[in-house]
Amino acid sequence: MSTVGSIIEGASRKPVTLATLGGMASRGEAFACLTCYDASTARLLEQAGVHLLLVGDTAAEVILGLPRTIDMPFEILLALTAAVKRGAPNTVVMGDMPFMTYQASAEKALENAGRFLVEGKADIIKLEADASFAPLVKRMASAGIPVCAHVGSKPQHVALTSGYKAQGRTRDDADRILNDARELERAGAAMLLVEAVPSVVADEMVESARVPVIGIGAGTSCHGQVVVLHDIMGLLEKTPGLADPVANLGPVIREAAMQWVRRVTERDFGGKTFTMRK
Repeated sequence: MSTVGSIIEGASRKPVTLATLGGMASRGEAFACLTCYDASTARLLEQAGVHLLLVGDTAAEVILGLPRTIDMPFEILLALTAAVKRGAPNTVVMGDMPFMTYQASAEKALENAGRFLVEGKADIIKLEADASFAPLVKRMASAGIPVCAHVGSKPQHVALTSGYKAQGRTRDDADRILNDARELERAGAAMLLVEAVPSVVADEMVESARVPVIGIGAGTSCHGQVVVLHDIMGLLEKTPGLADPVANLGPVIREAAMQWVRRVTERDFGGKTFTMRK
């Protein structure tokens, strides 16, 4: 049975691991990734055959209603990561290290990454990085912490770029991103994630990498593709357009809630009732 066929069996499927994804990448098989923030949704996504779930700091915006991803509290994201793993035990779960949980010192970064693996039950952690983070990635890898290095456009750096902007659009900038990826992989990164770069830049990265490369807004050549779940499910008023929506659940949920309001207003909401004992 093919990898995809076995995955559609849902909760009873053979566990997907980092080695599974590495094998798929080496065979040229694309793997699907989505963000996820709760156990119930994680269960459904595992049953659907999603290979990797990223518990991203986008939870700050789509779950907590905060204005920026850098506002994501570490302890909350840690709890959400563990929830997702409980909901999808046979899926690779990636914990996204929030802003300033790994930049201040290597010691604090190691401690926080370790907490993601132990308390958050994550299989791998992700951090936004350039070549200067290679020593930290090396220390994490030496400590047994699998790392996904996020290069290209980095949402935690929007204060420097005055908003979300594509990267790698000049030869010099593309060379810088490709060098970041090489140095981080050489340091021990088990996976790379490249965001918002021209497809030719991602093509070159995939060609030279020996580890799986996940893309978001980076063309079709990457081994894996990830988007924010709320974007493709039509749950937000405005989406970045990095992938075409596959559903429009916002109006469906709104209409269901309106029906509930009507049923309650009419005192005809059904359900189980209780009677007094004799």
